[in-house]
Amino acid sequence: MAKRKRAENKKKTQLDKLKWEVADQLGLDDDLSQGGDELTVREAGKIGGNMVKKLVEKGKEVLNEEGKE
Repeated sequence: MAKRKRAENKKKTQLDKLKWEVADQLGLDDDLSQGGDELTVREAGKIGGNMVKKLVEKGKEVLNEEGKE
């Protein structure tokens, strides 16, 4: 039972690390640091929506650059 709990905690830690890395790269880490784990569902949705919006914009930029080559 203890091994299972450690594995779950490790996965959570890795996901949290990834969340912060992506937020930092997208310039949204300030939004997350204000609330951290105490974000409301609405706030988390807004931040997530902004992350998706920026990822889509970046993807479009990459596709446009590849099309020019």
